[in-house]
Amino acid sequence: MADMICMKRKWSLWFSAFLLAKGIFAQPDTIPPVLPDPAIRLEDIFQDRDEAAETFDFNTLFENQARYLKRPLQLNKAGELELRESGLFTEQQVMRLLQYRDISGPLLAVYELQAIPGFELSDIRQILPFVTVGSELADLQLSPKQWFTDGRTDLYLRWYRQLEPQKGFLPPSSPESSFFEGDPNHLYFRVRHVYQNRFSIGITAEKDPGEAFFRGSNPQGFDFYSAHVFMRDYNKTLKAVALGDYSVSFGQGLILNTGFGYGKSPSSMDIKRGGRALSAFSSVNEASFFRGGAATLGLGKNWETTFFLSSRRRDANVSEAADPEEGELPLSITSILLAGLHRTASEIEDEKAFRQTTAGANLLRRFPKGQIAANLVYDRLDKTLSRNPQPYNLFYFRGDRLLNLSIDYAWRVQNLHFFGETALSDNGAMATINGLLAGLDRKIDLSVLVRHFSPRFQTFYGAPFAETTGANNETGFFLGAEIRPIRLLRINAYFDLWKHPWLRYQTDAPSYGHDWLLRFTFFKKRSWEAYWQIRGETKERNNPVKTDNTNTLATRDLFFSRWHLSFQLHKSLELRSRLEWGRFLNEGAPGPQTGMVFYQDVLYKPLGIPFSFSTRFALFDTDGYDVRFYSFENDLLYSFSIPAYYDRGSRFYFNIRYKGIPNLTLEARYATSFFPGNLEIGSGVSSTPGDTRSELGAQVNWSF
Repeated sequence: MADMICMKRKWSLWFSAFLLAKGIFAQPDTIPPVLPDPAIRLEDIFQDRDEAAETFDFNTLFENQARYLKRPLQLNKAGELELRESGLFTEQQVMRLLQYRDISGPLLAVYELQAIPGFELSDIRQILPFVTVGSELADLQLSPKQWFTDGRTDLYLRWYRQLEPQKGFLPPSSPESSFFEGDPNHLYFRVRHVYQNRFSIGITAEKDPGEAFFRGSNPQGFDFYSAHVFMRDYNKTLKAVALGDYSVSFGQGLILNTGFGYGKSPSSMDIKRGGRALSAFSSVNEASFFRGGAATLGLGKNWETTFFLSSRRRDANVSEAADPEEGELPLSITSILLAGLHRTASEIEDEKAFRQTTAGANLLRRFPKGQIAANLVYDRLDKTLSRNPQPYNLFYFRGDRLLNLSIDYAWRVQNLHFFGETALSDNGAMATINGLLAGLDRKIDLSVLVRHFSPRFQTFYGAPFAETTGANNETGFFLGAEIRPIRLLRINAYFDLWKHPWLRYQTDAPSYGHDWLLRFTFFKKRSWEAYWQIRGETKERNNPVKTDNTNTLATRDLFFSRWHLSFQLHKSLELRSRLEWGRFLNEGAPGPQTGMVFYQDVLYKPLGIPFSFSTRFALFDTDGYDVRFYSFENDLLYSFSIPAYYDRGSRFYFNIRYKGIPNLTLEARYATSFFPGNLEIGSGVSSTPGDTRSELGAQVNWSF
């Protein structure tokens, strides 16, 4: 094995020297990287979900990459955790890079990665702006003063507004009508100081459209505030400290994962949760975070422990008090709300309706080839959770206290990587998930994952790899593969089979389902990349056509086919084109629904000119919401959106950026959707009259 790697290393170094002589290394892309692969993964994750995904703020996912643009990741110095959490590599690439470094020593050039199985030239080109093999001296323990003097501070001010008035902003037609307390402006403020990935301090604030600002229910200004102080790798004992708002993830997410974990996507090898237990929180997601304090301590060479305590108020619907003549009863929670919107009188009434206190800890033991950890999470509510009884939620948590325990592991045996977690809730129910990543050959990788979540398993913050959100009522088997038969071709595929032993929302019987994906990606270095993807899904839901008073299940079939091309016409000009077709068939319905979408993107950054822009024109025509297409849109800097295109219409957006002043970036965005013949767009208080919906936004980013 060592001889083979050495031979590959010699070939790679010769090839790297040739590329260097041609001047390739000295010519990075002039268009700022937009991380297309992660963006496409998010598109498919949205496409795969029945539940709304808007409760997570995806705009903070790529903050590490943004920092690596300014200070590239040291490939020879980064450890396993830093490589994994960077988001630049798959799990298999991390394992193989570490193995290669152990056998052959430090990399001499970034393009030497080609000598490692699983690294293609397209992968290297994508990560090139974010990594280096430079031999900087190891950082010594720094004083708190240096954290501030040697770091970087970023200030963001963002404004958005929908130009057409929504129904909630119009004068109420009756005293009972719902209307918004605030104005239509969306306001965002963030200031954050970061030193490498070791120290972060910041404040984030947001006001959603319709929420009051320095008046009414928000005399303090913004509707949501978040602040944090986070330190990492201070010394061998103090691994991490978090004060204020932070995120915690244990194991594979069975009992705790408040960050974001990718689900099923074309990256068929990305099925494992992992990384550091603690991370700073700077998002505007008002549901999935902790507020309090946390720390990770090293207990000698191989032991580590993380513990945290959080207490914060959360939104919920609560039951009304009993008749005063009969004596009042304590209020109870009927449902926990996640959207974080406080615009109408009813939404304001539900704001901060109860307090949730959460404490947790884990103890981790590292070995040369893996690790094992024990985890505990305890939740207490100051009101009893008493959901409205329905057959599908029979086993959901009810009460005011919940305890979860789990054990997770990860182990490597040559090119095999085993991982998993098994958990218990305090009612005795179990959940388990176990997986394998296998490098069968230099050109073939395989992923396998099996999961079983009891319908009775209960957790507040569980988010493992699964078909549905949460970690209950599911048994499944996932098989994925990545094949690289020739240098310019990559094939990704997966098949997932699952069943739900108990009822679900709108599914009044145990149900089954499966989905699959196949993608062929073709590329030519520094010129173009194209892929063709097909995806299908079959699942059971209540039959929309009732023949009696009993609900029966009907099969729902989805099929999508996508053609996508990215073409680099010039160092300053990139074109992206996509055509996608879909079909939805509901058993018992009159016939299938079909639809298509086509869009053309243009990304232009003239050389030597401080202005750059990106734009899109899209046409879509579908028979309804069941055939919808999620498409990544470039937005303001380090921000993006993934809207659903459905019905018949068109969409256009234009982003412009100015960087002619040192350390200052000015941006503006205009987007509009047109639905010919529509009298109204949307529903409820968010609906707008007419056939057009437009947004205007601007952002200032000052770095100092």
